[in-house]
Amino acid sequence: MRSMTDILGKPRALIGMVHVGALPGTPCAAASIDQLISGAVADAKALAGAGFDAIILENMHDRPYIHAEHGPETTAIMTRVGMAIRDAARSTPLGIQVLSGGNREALAVAFSIGGSFIRCENFVFSHVADEGLLPRAEAGGLLRYRRSIGAESIAIFADIKKKHASHAITADLSIADAAEAAAFFQADGVIVTGTATGKPTAPADLAAVRRAVKLPLLVGSGATPEQLPSLFSHADGVIVGSWIKRDGSWENPVDPARAAAMASAFRSMK
Repeated sequence: MRSMTDILGKPRALIGMVHVGALPGTPCAAASIDQLISGAVADAKALAGAGFDAIILENMHDRPYIHAEHGPETTAIMTRVGMAIRDAARSTPLGIQVLSGGNREALAVAFSIGGSFIRCENFVFSHVADEGLLPRAEAGGLLRYRRSIGAESIAIFADIKKKHASHAITADLSIADAAEAAAFFQADGVIVTGTATGKPTAPADLAAVRRAVKLPLLVGSGATPEQLPSLFSHADGVIVGSWIKRDGSWENPVDPARAAAMASAFRSMK
């Protein structure tokens, strides 16, 4: 079992989101590839400069999402953007998420650019998400793919009871049960979120998962500087994607002043 130190080099980590602009072929696409790279790199530099411990690159602007194999252009462009971020913030560990369900694509990107981890939303159990039915747990195929390409160095952080989804199918399972299933299926860490992007994560959920598993535990939504002490009383890492953006909206670029405030609040706990 890997610790946070094994994965990110620190026992506790503040992780910032870089939401690359809408990729070519998606409904909101408007920017050139060079413009997408430029915007993502600017956000990554702001996070690294503020002192964030890691960055996640994600294609959240590609809404509405499809849950299927993604076109080769998605993997190719995410690789170009990820490599540019690695060049600009070389000392900062980088993770990849490809929405929706692009976990093999994310793993391939991370492996090719020297990334450290991926985020997987459907690692165990089925979900009914806003993009439709996610009928298959990803763990079995994804871990076999990771082994087949020699990418065991890339950690997998697994969302449990994922946001933007109904959990009626698994309503008889607690969040602790879901975490135990993720640990049994060999996730390297688990992520607990609120019900949607920017919505707060319930401390009771964090406490239940902390009691259930010894894996690295990350908070996946809704964090503010004021909440960090209570979140880190249970968690090993906090992912921030909304509060650090201009006006606190995930759709906007990273606000360097807000990123610095978040990092300062994190450092003040030490």
